[in-house]
Amino acid sequence: MATHAPARLNFRDPSIRIHLCTAIVFLLILPAGARSASADSLDIKIGQMLMVGFRGTQVTDQSPVAKMLREYHIGGVVLFDFDVARKAYGRNITAPMQLLELTNSLRRRTEIPLLIAVDQEGGTVRRLKEKDGFPPTVSAAHLGAVDNPDSTTYYSDILARSVAVEGFNVNFAPVLDLNVNPRNPVIGGIDRSFSADPGVVERNAALLIEAHHARGVLCAIKHFPGHGSSRDDSHEGFVDVSDTWSKKELEPFAAIVRKGMADMVMTAHIFNRHLDPEYPATLSKATLDGVLRKQLGYDGVVITDDMMMKAISDGYGLETAIEKAVNAGADILLFANNTYTFEPDIAEKAFKTLKSLVAAGRITPARIDTSWRRIMALKSRLAKTWDK
Repeated sequence: MATHAPARLNFRDPSIRIHLCTAIVFLLILPAGARSASADSLDIKIGQMLMVGFRGTQVTDQSPVAKMLREYHIGGVVLFDFDVARKAYGRNITAPMQLLELTNSLRRRTEIPLLIAVDQEGGTVRRLKEKDGFPPTVSAAHLGAVDNPDSTTYYSDILARSVAVEGFNVNFAPVLDLNVNPRNPVIGGIDRSFSADPGVVERNAALLIEAHHARGVLCAIKHFPGHGSSRDDSHEGFVDVSDTWSKKELEPFAAIVRKGMADMVMTAHIFNRHLDPEYPATLSKATLDGVLRKQLGYDGVVITDDMMMKAISDGYGLETAIEKAVNAGADILLFANNTYTFEPDIAEKAFKTLKSLVAAGRITPARIDTSWRRIMALKSRLAKTWDK
């Protein structure tokens, strides 16, 4: 039998470096006693691809969310102040000290850094409200109208600091949607867009992201490929922007990606027959892989908007939606579990559905591995400050 000299690794190869980074980070954050187990098990990888909402203002070992983290290796959670199904405040957030105790308790229950997310855009969309003792905020529309770097930096730092000190490491902000339709019920109509001008959006969004990075918080830019021209609300059902959307709406996303400032990109549940004649963006390979990854050159984490919104849940079953989203290029599936119904077992259902799709060959192990590597590379940036 012929013998060969061992191949030399090219450590300048980005793919080699990503693999090594992932392996090192995992070993650093995994307890010594567990390192003999399969560090890249399918269950762990699948769990890391899920971010889930839950009820409760505190966590004990018996809490459903503790079981969710323990048994299904869920990679992220999202917190809210208002419970939509109950039409009442007090879902997860009631006061600064209560919230900090909650996020600390969640963080201590995972071996791999847990993404703890919040929608704190400022203005109308804010989960940390003044009435509960949190700092006041201003809207993106206000910052865009002023369009002053000093002003945006000042208010963005207040916002980022209020998120960071409460234990969040992800903010679902900024909104990069252009204010194409000022009467848009979910964007322009409630002051969530900086401007109709891509340059104004880019400048102000970049400053807001910089403020978060300075505080150790990751940002998810949204809603790709642009929700600003819609006339309808994707929380309520099917939204078609085919006749209102333009390529100009991609410009802020392209600019932030080009600057290397996109930690995560959140999808929109909008349908655009010019990008994909069959599926909305969240489920569209042509949109996520074709436009976002290949055209814009983005290779980071893609997170879906809430998969329980009616634009997805009414038109597709859970199995189809998960299969299409993952194969389209989504890395993290968000189940906020805070729409018109609450599903206490949504984490288990999503986990088992994704695992069964892999077993059936409808999603390949290689596709799961790709998301795992992206997620772990992102979480490696949190591991440096992961203090148990």
